[in-house]
Amino acid sequence: MQLIECPWCGPREEVEFSYGGQAHVPYPERPADLDDEQWAHYVFFRDNTRGTLAERWAHSAGCRRWFNALRDTVSYRFAAVYRTGAPMPEAVPLPPGGLAHADGATTTSERPVTA
Repeated sequence: MQLIECPWCGPREEVEFSYGGQAHVPYPERPADLDDEQWAHYVFFRDNTRGTLAERWAHSAGCRRWFNALRDTVSYRFAAVYRTGAPMPEAVPLPPGGLAHADGATTTSERPVTA
């Protein structure tokens, strides 16, 4: 079981969280002016990055708050977590088997990484 760091509650098991998609997707300035194709692109098309991606997560079985995380989509390891509305931290190097926080602390992940 992998531990995910909630910015409010601390590390919790991954089953307590819900994935919310890519973070920092700007809402269209004038959505009424978009045609169907442009609206569909906004709603359905997201980056499919191999590597670090900013994502939204909800602590659905805990405090029920949303937060953002930088996660490596290959290894599933979290590089950083930060509150919604806070600036995105610079990606920090991942320690072997752990989660690196923006403040420099680390939390060990129990989920094995396979290549």
